[in-house]
Amino acid sequence: MVRFIARRLVAGVLLAFVVVTGMFFFLHLTGTDPARGALGLYATEDQVAIKSAQLGLDRPVIEQYLDWLGHAVTGDLGTSSAQSSPVIDLLVTRLPVTVSLALGAIIVAATFGVVLGVLAAVNPGRFDRALQIVMVIGFALPNFWVAIIFAIVFAVGLRWFPATGYVHLLDSPVGWLLSITLPVAALALGSIAAIAQQLRNSVINVYSQDYVRTLRSRGLPPRTILLTHVLRNASPPALTMLSLQFIAAMSGAAIIERVFGLQGIGSVAINASGNSDIQVIMGVLLFTVLLVVLVNLIVDILYGALNPKVRAA
Repeated sequence: MVRFIARRLVAGVLLAFVVVTGMFFFLHLTGTDPARGALGLYATEDQVAIKSAQLGLDRPVIEQYLDWLGHAVTGDLGTSSAQSSPVIDLLVTRLPVTVSLALGAIIVAATFGVVLGVLAAVNPGRFDRALQIVMVIGFALPNFWVAIIFAIVFAVGLRWFPATGYVHLLDSPVGWLLSITLPVAALALGSIAAIAQQLRNSVINVYSQDYVRTLRSRGLPPRTILLTHVLRNASPPALTMLSLQFIAAMSGAAIIERVFGLQGIGSVAINASGNSDIQVIMGVLLFTVLLVVLVNLIVDILYGALNPKVRAA
């Protein structure tokens, strides 16, 4: 198991290295000018040239990359060209918002997705068809549209939840829960449908296997067969879907944060793109890639625990 985890960890680190390296050179190939973004459209060419020299943009791209990489491995992600603040400080202050949304959405999606997927699989007929219709609709609805509807109905209309703003968990646990409920629900809706559909299909497939029929013939209770044998073998595809939905939640959080006025990593990325702030863009990308690698590593470990053949692969 240790060798399996080590292989997955090395693969994740290599993936992160390739992604951030490719993005660094891609940003420079697109002609992005952080100096112009920091000074504004009306800055003179001389002012832009001076600012470029201050930011080190007049050096060869490979030299800029090696300098950024050398500092990044020590935790120094540079300074924002637009805000003149350390990138790491910008990310750390916004980190709780995005993590609360993404992890909250995945926990909600996993809980309801498993329940609905199992119910649909073990209750064929009208109940299954009705659930499938609901799941398809939930998956098809854009999360930003769902977020707007939730805000109008539950925040503006019924006033059950705040329409905008974020409350830190340590300041008020109840306030924190109320502030993230609608954003998390909007993010989780599509993921619930995707996970439920995947698990439903997997459970139905496992139920058709010969060993399940053998267990039934031996008189094992249906609940024991489902919880002990069927779900264990049906879970790996659902785990894969769960990791994919986490990536989707991270990307969708940027739009959801805008709808509810939350200042998270997504808002930082959008503002940095508008200002051509390469240092912040790279910091957000590195953070996101490392978080995705960590989640995928956890999923791989769970996958290996459920299926010993995976560990030997």
